[in-house]
Formats: sequence, structure tokens, C-alpha cells
Amino acid sequence: MKEKLELILKNASDEINNAKSLQDLDDVKLKYLSRKGELNSIKKNLKDLSDEDKRIVGALANKVSNELEDKITTKGEELYKIELDEKLKSERIDITLPSDFRPQGKIHPLTQTVNEIVEIFQGMGFSVMPSEYSPEVETEYINFDMLNFPPNHPAKDMQDTFYTKVAPNVILRSQTSGAQIRQMLNQTPPVRVISPGRVYRCESVSARKNNLFHQIEGLLVDKDITFADLKGILNEFVRIYFGSARPTRFRASYFPFTEPSAEVDVQCIMCGGKGCRTCSGTGWLEVLGSGMVHANVLRNVGIDPEVYSGFAFGMGVERLTMLKYAINDIRLFFNNDTRFLKQF
Repeated sequence: MKEKLELILKNASDEINNAKSLQDLDDVKLKYLSRKGELNSIKKNLKDLSDEDKRIVGALANKVSNELEDKITTKGEELYKIELDEKLKSERIDITLPSDFRPQGKIHPLTQTVNEIVEIFQGMGFSVMPSEYSPEVETEYINFDMLNFPPNHPAKDMQDTFYTKVAPNVILRSQTSGAQIRQMLNQTPPVRVISPGRVYRCESVSARKNNLFHQIEGLLVDKDITFADLKGILNEFVRIYFGSARPTRFRASYFPFTEPSAEVDVQCIMCGGKGCRTCSGTGWLEVLGSGMVHANVLRNVGIDPEVYSGFAFGMGVERLTMLKYAINDIRLFFNNDTRFLKQF
């Protein structure tokens, strides 16, 4: 057996030295050192030897086994380095070569505007209203009645509002103002929230109107809130969004849910206030409606108007985006024309 072990050592060493790949080396290890390998076969027959021969042959078998393990490890490291170098050479990338252009998607300009407006008002202490308070499918009671709309108000007409077949008086909301009702029903003052969302109106689609558009509603209710607070907040918003050089003006208006009510105009971006077709020659463009929350609205939600006051405002996201970037057709936002969208 001693001669046989020496022969195994010689043959295995030669095969290890001649191995050209890691797979060749695995084959050698399997042949000589596995459970069914030649070296293990000899170890199994040690039981047939005398005690003295067992000691001598067993020690030699272990020595051969350890020596072969060391040779295989050393050779394996050498072959691994060779194969790695060959792989790196074959898969080398020339970083000086021009790469293939892969177009990437962009955030939609309306989404960018919503994110920007939300960030501005969050910086002034407003929080975003929970989505469950601002559903797109709404009841006529929340959308109109709770907001102090008279029973015969023209906004309730089928020409302006989409009525559904879900149930009587269930509509697609025509404004985000209904969200303030749900907020005040679920939160006692102080209330300081904004609510972005989609709204629907039965409009003829044109360059300036669409039957689906986006609004952002704002509401602040607390003690001792005045119209001066409203003007301060909205002037600060316009300053941040359009820039400090853009003049604004407040015009008296009418909304059923606010009293007094006002519309906010900014100087026309197209003509710089000189008068053009876009601003109908006035030099001003309306950006939002606002006003002090009507006492009847506060009573409808269980808030005492003798103790609390507040203001609300609503702005069209499409209009603000068009004014900021000088876009002259609202339909561009919905046509999915990549030539338009990639500019943002």
C-alpha cells in the first residue's frame, strides 16, 4: 500500500500540474480525494492491516491527502487568476466610445406644478388634506348645499355638472371646495390645509377649457383670521411661484361659500401688462378665486362664526402652469405628445 500511495501522489501531482482550467482541477480532486476516490479506497482497506502497518500507512495516507489538498489549492488560485484576467480582457468596455441614447420619462408638467405648489404652502404651515376627505365622486349635498349654494344656482345645472347614475344627486365633483366641508366636519379649529385634486365640468373642449382639469383648494380657519391674512398668504405664494417682479391685484368677486370674495390676477406673462390677445387687452390674467369663509358654511359644519373665522382659496393647476411657462393651449397637457412633455 505504501507504493500505491506514492504512485497516487505522483500521478495526482502530474495531473494537477497539467490542469488547464478550474474544471480540470475539480476532476482531479473528484478522482483522488472524493468519497469514491482512489485515496479513500486505500483508507477503507486499512482495517485489513496489522496495527503497525495501520499506523504507518494511515500516517502516509493523511500526508498524501494533505499534500494533494495544498497542491490543488495553490493551482486553483493560479488558474482562477488566469481565467479572471482572460474574462476581464474579453469583457473590457471602452468608455471612450459613444453610448446608445436611451430616452427617459419625465414628471408630467401638471404633476410638477402640483408638487411645487404643495411645497410652497407646506413651507407656510399648511398640510395636505387626507385623500378620503376629497373624493372625486361626490354628493350634491357636499358639493353644493353645504357650501351655501342656493337651490337654483346655475352651477347645479346639467350644463355645468356631470350627474352619475350611481344614485340620485351623486355627481363628479365640479370643484375641490367640498373637501373643506369634510375637513371641518372631522377637525376642530385651527384648520390649515390644502387639497389637490381632479374636478369635472360639462365644458366644450377648447384651447382654454377642458371638461377635466385640476385644482388646489386651500383653507385656514382659526380665531381672529382677517382678509389681510388672506392677502398676505396669497401674495407670498405668487411671489414664490411667479417671482417677486410679478405684480398682483385683488378684484371683488362672488362665490356662494365666501364673503367677501375676491379674484387674484397677475400681470400677463405674454405682454408684460401692455395688453394682448391672451389677456383680452387688460394686461392681467386671473389665477385664483378666494375669500373669507361664509358664516353659513361655518354653521353648516358646526363651527361658531362668532368665535372663528377663516379664508379659502382655489386655483387651477393648468392655468398656473400655462401662465408660468407661456403655454397657449390646455389640450397639450392631455395629448401625450412627447415633443411637448420632454421639455419639462
